[in-house]
Amino acid sequence: MRKNTSRVFVLTISILMLFIVGASYLHITNGVFDMSVIDVVKTLLRIEPNPKFDLVIFEFRLPRIVIAALVGIGLGMAGVVLQGITRNGLADPGILGINAGAGAAVVIFMFFFQLNLVTADMSRWVSILMMPMFGFIGGAMAAALIFSFALKNGHLDMQRLILTGIAINSGFGALSLFLSLKMNAQDYESAAVWLAGSIYNANWIFVAAMLPWLIILGFYVYRKSYLLDYFQLEEDSITSLGIGVEKEKIKLLLASVGLVSACVSVSGSIGFIGLMAPHIAKQLVGIQHRYVMPASALIGACLLVIADFIGKTVFAPSELAVGIVVSIIGIPYFLYLLVKSKA
Repeated sequence: MRKNTSRVFVLTISILMLFIVGASYLHITNGVFDMSVIDVVKTLLRIEPNPKFDLVIFEFRLPRIVIAALVGIGLGMAGVVLQGITRNGLADPGILGINAGAGAAVVIFMFFFQLNLVTADMSRWVSILMMPMFGFIGGAMAAALIFSFALKNGHLDMQRLILTGIAINSGFGALSLFLSLKMNAQDYESAAVWLAGSIYNANWIFVAAMLPWLIILGFYVYRKSYLLDYFQLEEDSITSLGIGVEKEKIKLLLASVGLVSACVSVSGSIGFIGLMAPHIAKQLVGIQHRYVMPASALIGACLLVIADFIGKTVFAPSELAVGIVVSIIGIPYFLYLLVKSKA
């Protein structure tokens, strides 16, 4: 049985990676400025380099694809952690308000430091690198509020968790909107585009800003993924195994908040990836979290790269924010899960 599970996992990971490569190929060759495969290969391998192709690939399309993949990986892993901790299949960083908390903190940072993400360049790299830290503070505050109100007799009440998450989400969303309306016209445009969930302005500074968070925290939550299997048991049973339940939950929660904050700081608030990816992963590789975690990460990357490609091409030359594209897919899926859980 274990061998069969491992084979299914390896096959699933291989197929997902092929999907990501295929989506990246479509993304990098299509757009307002179309390129052939030969042009892309020559540019990447530095064979007869062309300044025009260099600009399109290395300054616009490639960092955008990398950011989409990294954000999808981070949100997919955070979704697995949150669903495992809460034992609630509807838990998601966006629905629980963690996205909104991190987003509000970044908007506050933009408001006081007048950081325009639409035109961010190398001269602002220090400010951009600070943004994930602000996002982490906001996300941690949101998580602390949510879990403090959701605790009942020392245990998480799932109904309270969802209701509190919705309230926190609305509150931080209103704060972000209020602050963005107080900005000047140029900064407001930047904040509005960012709040919708957009990565069209991605550059390599954003990659550098989020990559350390993703590597360190992603490795940590994967190493601790076996605990999520135990968290599905009754709490008395877990305690009898010598596991410090609340201590481990807090550590994993903070790690997932850090992942979400790093993602939100470079892409804005993108919901539903952390909801959909873990469910799809469990259908593909089973319920063991050491398999679910990497599968969910790659599914999140695949979903976001495809969604960004759709947003870039469907209304070309205008673009649709990737957060809107994901919501169009995610809202029906969320309703489907609600109906399924009710049944």
